[in-house]
Amino acid sequence: MIDSLAIACAQLNPTVGDVAGNLERARAARAEAARQGADLIAFPELFLAGYPPEDLVLKPAFYADCHDAVEALAAETADGGPAVLIGTPWREGTQTYNAYCLLDEGKVVATRFKVDLPNYGPFDEKRVFAPGPLPGPIQFRGVKIGVPICEDIWADEVVECLEETGTEILIVPNGSPWWKDKHDLRRNVAVARVTESGLPMVYVNQVGGQDELVFDGASFGLNADRSLAFQMPVFEEAVQTFRWARDGAGWRCGEGACVKLEDGDELIWLACVQGLRDYVDKIGFPGVVIGLSGGIDSAVTAVMAVDAFGPDRVHCVMMPYRYTSNESISDAAACAEELGVRYDTVPIAEPVEGFEAALRPMFDSLPADVTEENIQSRARGTILMAVSNKFGSMVLTTGNKSEVSVGYATLYGDMNGGFNPIKDLYKTEVYRLARWRNGHRPKGMLGPEGEVVPDNILTKAPTAELRPDQRDEDSLPPYEVLDDILECLVEGDMALADIAARGHRPETVARIERLLYGAEYKRRQAAPGVKVTRRNFGRDRRYPLVNRFRDRTLEQ
Repeated sequence: MIDSLAIACAQLNPTVGDVAGNLERARAARAEAARQGADLIAFPELFLAGYPPEDLVLKPAFYADCHDAVEALAAETADGGPAVLIGTPWREGTQTYNAYCLLDEGKVVATRFKVDLPNYGPFDEKRVFAPGPLPGPIQFRGVKIGVPICEDIWADEVVECLEETGTEILIVPNGSPWWKDKHDLRRNVAVARVTESGLPMVYVNQVGGQDELVFDGASFGLNADRSLAFQMPVFEEAVQTFRWARDGAGWRCGEGACVKLEDGDELIWLACVQGLRDYVDKIGFPGVVIGLSGGIDSAVTAVMAVDAFGPDRVHCVMMPYRYTSNESISDAAACAEELGVRYDTVPIAEPVEGFEAALRPMFDSLPADVTEENIQSRARGTILMAVSNKFGSMVLTTGNKSEVSVGYATLYGDMNGGFNPIKDLYKTEVYRLARWRNGHRPKGMLGPEGEVVPDNILTKAPTAELRPDQRDEDSLPPYEVLDDILECLVEGDMALADIAARGHRPETVARIERLLYGAEYKRRQAAPGVKVTRRNFGRDRRYPLVNRFRDRTLEQ
């Protein structure tokens, strides 16, 4: 029986489907753990596949690649270096499991299967995995290690079973995505399991963006007395080894580094930038192109893009028309200059008037309306897609959650694009983050310090500039009112009467609900974007396109 154990946490950024690349990352991390003197290195959930692999798990060729990678890595542990705990899909008979494998002495020593498969919010693991049986501990060099997998610690049954079967220490692999307030929620769950079981815990989480999800890392350890044993950083890859010693009361971690976690607006900014960077880089685009209008949304999107990729990979285009003010033109140019990006101007008068001329035989007897406004937006969308096709860059869309919620956007116009880093941020949050970024430059950002969003963009009234003297508040309530109503409807699923009781006009609340439901068909065609809130559009909130339900509580 050993009395000390050096456990390395591999907080890494895998790519879904890149089994060979993830295997190489695992090899490099194991070599680093060996240099640090680790006995064992623990990787996040489903690391070899990437998380979440979704329906890739159903493909026999994908599973075969994952299995071959496990066997290859297992064979390499015959070198006497650190043993490996790693996540992978695993098949037994006709069932496929979310598995965690111990690799040591040249072979797969043990496997354990995830019991509690999440099937809510962004998760749908029951679609592709079978639940495993309640597990016992894994024997590793005289130490009984329990490996509950991610969701297995969000209820007490699995950890209780491990404690009752003699487990001495818990190592929990995770693919736990971040959203607001997730750190406190996650820590409270872990503390509850440690309190109930009396067992110390090593919590290993992945980092990086995958489609709409963003993973923050923030791996940590807890001693059996619930004290923090170590804390790893957010949104950073790292391999760190922590030394545990056995005493009369069980296992306790020696002195481990405890970094301070970022919070508030800094954490939101880091998440949006990480999600954007990984989406573009993992797909393989050389850069991004943005329609820079002189407004707040495109400015913040441009700053996030420069923070993610540096100015050389960001291309901004101003597309003025007769309703574009000189103020907007100068504001867009000032923002581009501050960021140091390529900046081009492409006037849209000719294409817009060409469309209008082509349609005049049908439209000539009809008054101008939103149709002509949307032609302007769609001309801009076409130009941006042409730039994307010619130079290979991905178009970023710039609609905030307030606009996405109520359909204040044009299909095949300003909704054109491949990704939207501010999709889950309400308009008031976009303003707040812009002011915050002007005074702060977070770690790892490639953009400049100082004012990156010109002050005039922050202070002028928001407008789409599709008709003379247009303002957003001509069509929508003030954003402070709109955002509160939307948060109640989208995140809170509150009854309309309860929302009105917060001080909102009942007719306004009812109108916003109608707009929210009516824009569902637009959101189904919108670009993906980083999940920031507990309930985003896409993976979380799933409403029917054809939907005649209306909340009648205001009529009672």
